[in-house]
Amino acid sequence: MDATPDAPNPPPGTYAEVHAASLRDPEAFWLDAARAIDWARPPTRAFDGSAGAYGRWFPDATLNACHNAVDRHAEGGRGDQAAILYDSPVTGTKRRITYAALRDAVAVLAGVLHDLGVGRGDRVVIYMPMVPEALFGMLACARLGAVHSVVFGGFAANELAIRIADAAPKVVLAASCGIEPSRVVAYKPLLDAALAASVHKPGACLILQRPQATADLVPGRDHDWAETVARAAAEGRRADCVNVAATDPLYILYTSGTTGKPKGVVRDTGGYCVALAWSMPNLYDVAPGETYFCASDIGWVVGHSYIVYAPLLHGCTTVLYEGKPVGTPDAGALWRVVSDYGAACLFTAPTALRAVKKEDPRAERVGAYDLSAFRSLFLAGERADPDSVAWAERALDRPVIDHWWQTETGWAIAGNPVGLGRLPVKHGSACVPMPGYDLAVLDEAGKPVPAGTMGTIALRLPLPPGCLPTLWGSEERFRSSYLTTYPGWYDTSDAGIVDADGYVTVLGRTDDIINVAGHRLSTGGMEAVLASHPDVAECAVIGIRDALKGEQPCGFVVLKSGVERPTDVIEDELVALVREQIGPVAAFKLALTVQRLPKTRSGKILRGTMKRIADGEPWTTPPTIDDAGVLDEIGASLKGRGIGAG
Repeated sequence: MDATPDAPNPPPGTYAEVHAASLRDPEAFWLDAARAIDWARPPTRAFDGSAGAYGRWFPDATLNACHNAVDRHAEGGRGDQAAILYDSPVTGTKRRITYAALRDAVAVLAGVLHDLGVGRGDRVVIYMPMVPEALFGMLACARLGAVHSVVFGGFAANELAIRIADAAPKVVLAASCGIEPSRVVAYKPLLDAALAASVHKPGACLILQRPQATADLVPGRDHDWAETVARAAAEGRRADCVNVAATDPLYILYTSGTTGKPKGVVRDTGGYCVALAWSMPNLYDVAPGETYFCASDIGWVVGHSYIVYAPLLHGCTTVLYEGKPVGTPDAGALWRVVSDYGAACLFTAPTALRAVKKEDPRAERVGAYDLSAFRSLFLAGERADPDSVAWAERALDRPVIDHWWQTETGWAIAGNPVGLGRLPVKHGSACVPMPGYDLAVLDEAGKPVPAGTMGTIALRLPLPPGCLPTLWGSEERFRSSYLTTYPGWYDTSDAGIVDADGYVTVLGRTDDIINVAGHRLSTGGMEAVLASHPDVAECAVIGIRDALKGEQPCGFVVLKSGVERPTDVIEDELVALVREQIGPVAAFKLALTVQRLPKTRSGKILRGTMKRIADGEPWTTPPTIDDAGVLDEIGASLKGRGIGAG
């Protein structure tokens, strides 16, 4: 491939100037940003408004994402630099994989996939834990121009079957098991059950045998990963990078918690690479060669973007962590990883931060580690409550940056662009829209509301590079789900406000706005109040059906470790606190102490399921739940207060 000039420096000027330029002349802005990428055929124009549902980015360009993430660094002076640092406290394993070694491993695996019939445009489902081979699989697909679809390892067989049926993969890449702090989860029986149930039958499965639980292989279908790769390497089987159109799909990622047919978010190749490459220096303020630690999972969009593609596109070292924020072995785990590898930036979920705060409320473990290289902590995935952000700021003496994005967008909608000059932090706010996002808060009629007024957050079309162009095989569903509520706008389905300074505060999904006696109230606002109580580690507020008022709020709270005060006293204080800070209009009368909250594996609290339990409606266990036993605990707690199904 032809080399391109070095990546441009961050644009001169303030955030306001950069954002304004991106909206005033998006063609020039994104063509300039595209210089950070190696193109086989460079783009001559940034956008084609006549293509797809709202237009397509870099319509005349071609490239290969694997070349950009791996080969150009391996061959451009970074061959001996660590590309991946694998750290697995659950197995006691560490590995350092250089860019040169990564290139070789990916090229051989791509050769194996090619021999199994995988080519440009074919799909490959990846059902694996947080191990380097999972990243090899993603990059090998990109190398061939194939489309990967990562499903959380250990996902329920029925849900995996639905995704296999929808993506129709040629091959499935899987591991024999995943490892949790207290148990080993056998993946192969789940995969076998999914394949038996799916209407689509892939041609082959490549199985990574882990010593903690080896799997039985089905003759004629299943191939041992290590043996097959070793044989291909010995025979010199390697695959070169295949150039694809910038508008070709790089991956499909199914949104979590869906019912019925899941939504397969499509990510295009060129726009995604450009957007992520722009974000690394400008939003996260990380330079090539530095270490970037994203404590997420590759099954979640954050893992796709900021464990795999963005750090490698930018020539960074990425940390692949197979562990938990607490319990592997303690609440200092994240700080230990930051210290061990000299990470400049940590990106994790507010849920993880709250778990750390719950176990180590005085932040005593922070001081045990050398964080001299560490500059900033970024949070996304759930609302970052002001109390937890303030706690982390005090504990770390570093900027703590909340930012907001969605599976659909692939990168931040709003954030604090540290690389352009960090803006003042407002606790509770995700800061300001990123370049390319023309954001407004709309009322039910689709009209912008005054500053400080709650409504639905919407993005004026076209969406910037990196965002979904469609849903897999469901263009009409894409339009109806996102583009029809407010013509000319993308409906985020998130409620929030924009203040007079342009700062965006996300209050929760529009479904989480409850109606109490005719007053539309944000459960997120109530959660922020509950989280400010010194004894509360984390919380969730839902609206429970009420015959008189329509709905009444109920707050579930988890207390910090070591709190010994009577729970009924704390609950009374919480009710009084909401009444004091939000007012009687909230009608907040019920605070309920629980041991833990139900969450997805990516850390999102399952408020919708909690509400169905509280309202006595039929419910099923969400396939993305981390521990299904929590739902029974929630039901028992509600029943103890006379709420929910008997």
